Amino acid sequence: MKAVYITGCLGFIGSYITRACLDAGWHVRGIDKITYAANQEMLFEFNRYGNFTFEHIDINDIPFLYECDYVINTAAETHVGNSIVSSDEFIHSNINGVHHLLQLIRNSREGHRPPVLLHFSTDEVYGDILDGAHKETDLLKPSNPYSATKAAGDMLVLAWARTYNIPYVIVRPTNNYGIGQYVEKLIPKTCKCLQLGKKIELHDDGLPVRNWLHAKDTAEAIMTIIKHGHTNEIYNIAGHFEQANILTVKQILQVCGKSGTSIHDFVKYSQRAGQDLRYAVDDSKLMSLGWFPKCTFAEELPAIVKYYTNKFIW
Repeated sequence: MKAVYITGCLGFIGSYITRACLDAGWHVRGIDKITYAANQEMLFEFNRYGNFTFEHIDINDIPFLYECDYVINTAAETHVGNSIVSSDEFIHSNINGVHHLLQLIRNSREGHRPPVLLHFSTDEVYGDILDGAHKETDLLKPSNPYSATKAAGDMLVLAWARTYNIPYVIVRPTNNYGIGQYVEKLIPKTCKCLQLGKKIELHDDGLPVRNWLHAKDTAEAIMTIIKHGHTNEIYNIAGHFEQANILTVKQILQVCGKSGTSIHDFVKYSQRAGQDLRYAVDDSKLMSLGWFPKCTFAEELPAIVKYYTNKFIW
């Protein structure tokens, strides 16, 4: 039995982790400021659990922490395109928010053991890699404002651990996919564009390669790390399936019965500043704990496309 905070509990990854922790019987205090990307429908599910409490608040405004075992921080601004237009909200959430959580943990020692900060980072902090895969010890070389703010958050965690003995775990997953993702991301956005008869925007001719990890597998990785991992460690989480973005769009077209037509009838190409060509991480440290991804991209995709086809998201 554990008591955990989950920040960003109504976000895509946060909701999967919240469900996993609730199903394990843990007491969960969900935190969410309910941005445009939050899925408020998840509250109907979570409120059915007697071990769930929700607080509508920005992580920067949390006044104190109740005694708990973990603070699982998934709260973040994550859309690269938005960060290029304006980085202010990214600095507020991804840097200032992490700093505030660290200070809360630092000040929570009076009378009890401080909780572990399990901080969600991203594979994007390493920058791109054309061959091979990044290890947890590799230099961070972020390419855009989003990944730069995430790297800065990582540095705060490591510094507070060194100076104030804050226990932590940092996880760096690859691209997550699944049901319930907001439509600014590639798979749901492709489905939405097809419904509206609009062109699907692909950056850099659709050639950038992404590694795909189902959010269910991400949640299971977190449970594995909490149960069998070690604190003061960084864990990469890989989906073990990668392909160019244009191939992902082609798969979606095929699922929608449009495989006989030219992809150029459905896409438009653009250039993104600071575009990373390929992400890949070595997660052998995590796999040594007994975790491995169970979901297969090709098998999961039809149900995901059907969900977004039947449920239009603005």
